Amino acid sequence: MSTYQNIVPNQLVQAALTTSASSALYTVPANARTIVKDIQIVNQSTSSSNTITATVYFVPSGGSVGVNTQFLGTQAVVGGTPYHWVGTQVLPSGATIQALSSAAANLFISGGEAT
Repeated sequence: MSTYQNIVPNQLVQAALTTSASSALYTVPANARTIVKDIQIVNQSTSSSNTITATVYFVPSGGSVGVNTQFLGTQAVVGGTPYHWVGTQVLPSGATIQALSSAAANLFISGGEAT
């Protein structure tokens, strides 16, 4: 069993979200674990009257997007005010980060890769 002694900080995702089916925005490398520390969702509208929703999934290797893999489920994001999550989530080798939104939005995720 690996002890994962080497942790490299990294921007894991910088992506424009779409309203269509989510796709893998990041895949945990083989023989590694990824530690997610920070997620920011930015509504591209600057109008405070324009609220979108965004959903972020942490999908295990061989799994699929669904209720059981939602990490941030249908999070409301007001225009001009980014949504910000800070914490710690560990993803195993082969897991993916997937997301979608109800309108134009940007997703930024930072953390580290442990090998």
